[in-house]
Amino acid sequence: MSKVYTREETLARVTRLTHLRLTAFIEAEAIVPKQHETGPVFGPADLARLDLLCDLAELYDMQPDALAAMVAVIDRMHAARHDRRVLLDAIRAEPPEVRARIAAALQHNPAP
Repeated sequence: MSKVYTREETLARVTRLTHLRLTAFIEAEAIVPKQHETGPVFGPADLARLDLLCDLAELYDMQPDALAAMVAVIDRMHAARHDRRVLLDAIRAEPPEVRARIAAALQHNPAP
């Protein structure tokens, strides 16, 4: 299991993060920490996300709700890129005749 950080450890590691800002990010669901018997805990990816949220909040004066919407779009983009890679790997594993049929179908139905 990867390292998890308490609220206090998270605040110490993400230096631009304040108690107030962290609470606002959690309430807006821009970050959703795991719950532990001692309270919320954050993983390494959460710390990176919090750092990004601080960057965006400071650079663009964005409110937590807007940040939550923006990172949701970023999450969907990452998921779509992952799905695309998996699909391309699956296509590459197919025999040449199947790949040719897929290529022909794509040529007849180009993306908008």
